[in-house]
Amino acid sequence: MAGFHVMADARGMHVQPAVRRITTSDLWDALRLGAEDFWAKPSHYVFLCLIYPIVGLILTRWTSSGANAIQLIYPLMSGFALVGPFAAIGLYEISRRRELGMDTSWWHALDVRRSPAIPSIVVIGVMLVALFLLWLYTAQSIYTGLFGDRPPSSIGDFVREVLTTSKGWTLILAGNAAGFVFAAVVLATTVIAFPLLLDRDVGAVSAIETSARAVMTNPLQMALWGLMVAVLLVIGSIPLFAGLAVVMPVLGHATWHLYRKVVEPERAQQPKRPM
Repeated sequence: MAGFHVMADARGMHVQPAVRRITTSDLWDALRLGAEDFWAKPSHYVFLCLIYPIVGLILTRWTSSGANAIQLIYPLMSGFALVGPFAAIGLYEISRRRELGMDTSWWHALDVRRSPAIPSIVVIGVMLVALFLLWLYTAQSIYTGLFGDRPPSSIGDFVREVLTTSKGWTLILAGNAAGFVFAAVVLATTVIAFPLLLDRDVGAVSAIETSARAVMTNPLQMALWGLMVAVLLVIGSIPLFAGLAVVMPVLGHATWHLYRKVVEPERAQQPKRPM
């Protein structure tokens, strides 16, 4: 590692990778390539990604038992979309290695710890965790504002109150609107940030900036990508989070291929200015 650097690359330069315009077909192709990466050695990837459904079940059990936080089950489930880009970092590494014709055994997902960009990766990861916690706090605040400090007595009572009362429908609308804002912020700042940092040590600022430019250059396509991710995560979460063992790795690999389609190769880039 060439010193601890976050704001810029190891040379102290601020690099601005060129961003391409993509089409809707590129999104489906990225998803197809991600599925191919997964099916190359699915047993390895399922083993690696069992952590997602396991953590989901633990959190759900916690919220629905002694913690008296049944109202946070849905925010926790939807919150996977916020931390997903960071949680899938090892999967990007596997796709990178497969692209280069290198060994892609599951333990190579841990090779990210040797990346010279690890400080930048950690900084953006901490940012996503902070956004996730802020989202939970926001969801809880919306619930408290409508229903008070009293937690739901049971899941059945909570579902009935949400679906059959005006306060419940307000909770649905306000909660999903707030969640949309959080999801849009994460999409705009990290859609290709982690794959970019694994591929090139450009610094956290440049990675976030490049993600933002990718979204501004391809607003409709990136909005559709965000919708695809959200739908697949919901599908993977419904059967007791078990589907995430497949959905998460496919999306992780697909994000690497989306990065390849959006960002010009490194040889075409030139440092712009010193930091």
